[in-house]
Amino acid sequence: MIEIVERDLREAELARVHAGFDEHGVEFGNPPMPSLRVGFVAVDGDRFVGCSSGLACDTRRWFYLTDLFVEKADRQRGLGAALLRALETRLITLGSEWIWTWTAAFEAPGFYEKQGYSVFCEMDRWYATGHSRIGLWKRLA
Repeated sequence: MIEIVERDLREAELARVHAGFDEHGVEFGNPPMPSLRVGFVAVDGDRFVGCSSGLACDTRRWFYLTDLFVEKADRQRGLGAALLRALETRLITLGSEWIWTWTAAFEAPGFYEKQGYSVFCEMDRWYATGHSRIGLWKRLA
């Protein structure tokens, strides 16, 4: 008899789930797409200042910006924009056409809009504070 139990997936079970998704995609002509991590780090000597990084799928048409971070003491100096520009420039050389990311309404939607991003999704009251989670994207030149 099949039971439904509440517990975390075991490592082998999670591997089977991923393999199953891959098999299902292949049935529809969509083979697995390994991702490529691309990123830049800002440093001041040995001190970490910030980063921009994310994942390009194998086709590299779409890039998911997973991390854009600048230490609090180093903000408001244009470093976030510079890190993002460096990443976008590199992505263009890789053939990426689009970049997308998530941010919180209390974090950086205005920053991204100044960099040419547009909102594609807003999930109201995503955070405990009532702030939204916002999805943004940009077509790369």
